[in-house]
Amino acid sequence: MTRFSPRTAPLRRAGGLAATALLLAAGPLTVAAAAPARAADPVFTLGGPAETALHPYAEGGGAPKRSTAGITVTNPADEGYEGEFTLTFDLTGVAGVADVAFDPGPGVECETKGTRSAVCTGDTLAPGLSTVTGLLLGAAKGSEQGASGTIRVTGEARSATSTPLAAPFTPFTTRVTVGGPDLVMRKLPFDHEPTPGQKQQAPITFANRGSRDADGVVLTLRYSRGLDIPQRYSNCAYTTDETWTTARCSVEGAFEAGATYTLAAPLTLEATTRAYRDLFVYGIQEAGTVPRAASAARSERGSGTVLRAVPLTKAPAARGVDLEPGDNEQEAEFRTANTADFMAYGDEASGAAGATVTARLGFHNDGPAWIGRIRSGGSVAAVDFTVPQGATVTSAPKGCRGVTAEGAYREDRKTPAPRYLCPAPTAVRDGGGLDLSFGLRIDKALIGAAGRVTVRGPGLQEAGLPFDPKPGNNTARVVLNGQSGGGPSPSPAPPAEGGPGAGSGRTPSAAPGTSGTGAPGTTGRGGGSLASTGSPAAMTAAVTAIAALTTGLALFAAARRGRKA
Repeated sequence: MTRFSPRTAPLRRAGGLAATALLLAAGPLTVAAAAPARAADPVFTLGGPAETALHPYAEGGGAPKRSTAGITVTNPADEGYEGEFTLTFDLTGVAGVADVAFDPGPGVECETKGTRSAVCTGDTLAPGLSTVTGLLLGAAKGSEQGASGTIRVTGEARSATSTPLAAPFTPFTTRVTVGGPDLVMRKLPFDHEPTPGQKQQAPITFANRGSRDADGVVLTLRYSRGLDIPQRYSNCAYTTDETWTTARCSVEGAFEAGATYTLAAPLTLEATTRAYRDLFVYGIQEAGTVPRAASAARSERGSGTVLRAVPLTKAPAARGVDLEPGDNEQEAEFRTANTADFMAYGDEASGAAGATVTARLGFHNDGPAWIGRIRSGGSVAAVDFTVPQGATVTSAPKGCRGVTAEGAYREDRKTPAPRYLCPAPTAVRDGGGLDLSFGLRIDKALIGAAGRVTVRGPGLQEAGLPFDPKPGNNTARVVLNGQSGGGPSPSPAPPAEGGPGAGSGRTPSAAPGTSGTGAPGTTGRGGGSLASTGSPAAMTAAVTAIAALTTGLALFAAARRGRKA
């Protein structure tokens, strides 16, 4: 088989020719001994939903309502596979149960062969997970409630030389069942612009619009850091991370088709003092169909009463798989009138020319709100660091991007830059922030050389932070060899142009809990000496002193031996 991407093909070919030439030069025995074994072919994994429910056949006529099941392939290689592949669908298991049509993905063609089988072909598989085709499934005429069957999918592939690959696809089987519950979550009429501390009732209500009963349900509640539900129910498992709290509540009972249910007592949803931009997601699924979350082992049970659901309306029916999973969940977005104070902090360092020091800088969220872009996933802010005059960056934190002195894009990403932009995470908790560490080599020991640290919007065109009421503390300085110490300097260096304290001689801004001043060689945030690797001049002096001491001791020992003789 052939696995390559267009960008790497010429390099791979050249490498192969060079290797062949070397082997031939070594003689036939060397070639035979050094011939590499064929690399193992990748195994592609077929997948899709374990089970799909079908709307019962409409005896009154009209177009049948279809369900969709996506058939996927996982390519474990880092590169795409290019070569012919064929997927074969065995439909004998759903004869009389379901009618099957295909919605193939790009570059894939599918053809049915009667009602017994179908074939899909293609010539490219991207790395990772991709959908090859969708199965459009409708209940067959004459099928009964609860009728079920399976569809089995197998595959084979051929390389560019038409050589079959050894078992490249793991087979996959999906079950199809006629009828099932259809749990639908009702959207709640929240006030989406609350004030901090405001509480709202959340009378969770859902219906079963399917053709069969649901045997128990799982109510899932997910709310971001600025929200809280004070109740902690004993039949709910709670998991909390940096951004979300998730509650999974198992509610027993038969939830009948055609019936609507609500909680015996409504939940209370509170916008806390740290609320700003938050989400509340609430969904309902039949018990036994919810995958076990990776975080389930870290969850804790509530100690309160049992959360129960009671019927509002009733209608008789049976049980099974959800017919329309897309309407099982609702979400509410909240925009709370609140603020967060992002405070920049800098550092001080001292050293002679040639020394390398560590500068710690960043920002701290003094609250009260947490800030998160949990829907878009983008950074909430960025740290903009201008390097002090006479210094060169020797190491920068991962993710920081070097730009020009004016903040423009820089093609060269290998050599040190005069300025760096460092993105903050998607979410910054109240009391959290972003701590960065830069290695700086002092090329020229200038007294009071100052660089600027600014916490700002994540893009160069987003200078401000709309949630921050105190822009005055969004800047700080990194000072090398301040007036109170440091190596000698022939002339003082001014602060960075436009930076905080320019022309005023102010000390760097300090982080919360530290003073605005500090002795050179201490950090501007939490104290402690700045690390220095020393200078070439200092190392030379040390070596010279050791050599002189050694020579003196040798002369002394020789003279002493002469006196004894």
